Amino acid sequence: MAVDLLLGLQWGDEGKGKIVDVLTSNYNIIARFQGGPNAGHTLVFNGKKHVLHTIPSGIFHDEATNLVGNGVVIDPVIFKKELDKLEEQNVDYRKSLLISRKAHIILPTHRLLDAASEASKGKAKIGSTLKGIGPTYMDKTGRNGIRVGDLELADWKERYRKLANKHESMIAFYDVDIEYDLAEEEERFFEAVEVLKSLTFIDSEEYVFQAQKNNKTILAEGAQGSLLDIDFGTYPFVTSSNTTAAGACTGLGVAPNKIGDVFGIFKAYTTRVGSGPFPTELFDDDGATMAKVGHEFGATTGRPRRCGWLDLVALKYACQVNGVTQLMMMKGDVLSGFKTLKVCTAYKYKGDTIKHLPYNIEPENVTPIYTDFEGWSEDLTSMSEASQLPEALNKYIAFLEKELETPITIVSVGPDRKQTIFRN
Repeated sequence: MAVDLLLGLQWGDEGKGKIVDVLTSNYNIIARFQGGPNAGHTLVFNGKKHVLHTIPSGIFHDEATNLVGNGVVIDPVIFKKELDKLEEQNVDYRKSLLISRKAHIILPTHRLLDAASEASKGKAKIGSTLKGIGPTYMDKTGRNGIRVGDLELADWKERYRKLANKHESMIAFYDVDIEYDLAEEEERFFEAVEVLKSLTFIDSEEYVFQAQKNNKTILAEGAQGSLLDIDFGTYPFVTSSNTTAAGACTGLGVAPNKIGDVFGIFKAYTTRVGSGPFPTELFDDDGATMAKVGHEFGATTGRPRRCGWLDLVALKYACQVNGVTQLMMMKGDVLSGFKTLKVCTAYKYKGDTIKHLPYNIEPENVTPIYTDFEGWSEDLTSMSEASQLPEALNKYIAFLEKELETPITIVSVGPDRKQTIFRN
């Protein structure tokens, strides 16, 4: 049985958590394959808002198994907080949550290293979430990391101490003013580790292989967005993992020929958190309206998101890199009330007009070229059928489908799982 993928196609915050929650009833297993607590997947149902950072978004469905894959990095302290909130909701996560032994652990000193590194960059900072993600992946590739499976070893605390001591010497090297009480941080960390050790650890690649062999349906859930991919994103303003379809293969141990549908999630406009180039960013009333109506604040950091018109050049690039088979458009309701909508269909790049994403999209090199569309005034939030969508929105969707050569099968018209329109 093939593994389907669900990915963000922009700079994250596209609404992946909601769609995973909507689609979970079609799958036996929901599996996170990369990233860590820098993710913020928001789900709304029964009048309540839920934010998940590391735990897969299928956790609220009793019949689904949720797997944290080997490509994920886990902060035990944040993970424990997520579990505590699930307990408050009477979610029996112990029977449905599995952790890969090969997933790496974020130590308290990883977070401190993150803060020291970012502080040392001054104005050149990349906008890190300061969750310790980058330093943890650096230890992973440097072959120094501590993995979940190490927690089962008798000497894991000695391994921890050796690595933490190394981190402290590195923090001192940065020579920045970072105040911390490591003893206090470690007390919380070791308490949370004991909670993590009470869960089920598995050899996840074997588990996934056997599940496929037994015709179990699997949905791989991505975090962040394709334009934040360490290889294909707007480097260096990216995350530390592969957020594209290839990351699902390495982050779960899935063979490339076992990938099925690739669901690509995008907003009807574009947002970005933190630093980095953003060709269609708005600094006027339209941008302010998008931010206000769309409640554009990071689910993890609380930072305001930068807003702009839809960048079709970047979106087409993300579809190509990922091999997207179906598109799902989020927050179409936020654009209600705009008389005119703009879509960036090409760039003026160093004097030439291009329709592909170039190596550098800094503002001195790129000027967006826009196509205008008639807006719509109807309130979409109470609509439940594709036939109810306004004509102007249908024209907008049809144009995007033609340009991207991919069907838009879902249109989201609000944050609640019920505010989801299936087009095909």
